Parts: sequence; C-alpha cells; structure tokens
Amino acid sequence: MARLTVKVHPRAKRSAITGRLGDAWKLDLAAPPVDGKANEECVRFFAELAGVPRSRVRIVLGATSRTKVVEIEGVAQDDLERSLAGGGESGSTR
Repeated sequence: MARLTVKVHPRAKRSAITGRLGDAWKLDLAAPPVDGKANEECVRFFAELAGVPRSRVRIVLGATSRTKVVEIEGVAQDDLERSLAGGGESGSTR
C-alpha cells in the first residue's frame, strides 16, 4: 500500500502533479472544491495514475483541507513515487 501527502490546487486547467512542496506532492485538480468534486477528482486521478480501481484509493486525512493524505491499495510506495517523479499525469484533462 502506498501513502502520499498531497497539497491540492483546485480549479486548474488540468489535473497533474506539478512538483514537491516539502514532504508533500503538489497536485493541480481540474475540479472546484465544491460538493466533494475536488476529492472525487483526486481519487480518480490517483486511481488512473496507479492503474487501480477507484475503490482502492481513499483520502484518509484532509477531506475538507487542501492538504490530504491519500492511500492506494495494491501499489508499492516506490513504484508510485517513481511515477510521480516522472511527471505524474493521468490521461484525462477534465
């Protein structure tokens, strides 16, 4: 299981990892922070990036905050960190 701290920036043009901020990954989300849409996009983004179903991705801390802790089942921490360091972009631009 992989566990990441992310700092989200909602209402971006597209969803993508844009770098690091201390120990956290910076994540632009193409969704507004309204009615859980940014959280849904965060889960969708990491599920697509990791190649796992959305049911294996959960926000364990920070559901109402821009700083979130995300857990992804079925993915090794090192593999996910390498994907993120390589640009971490999912296929959708939403």
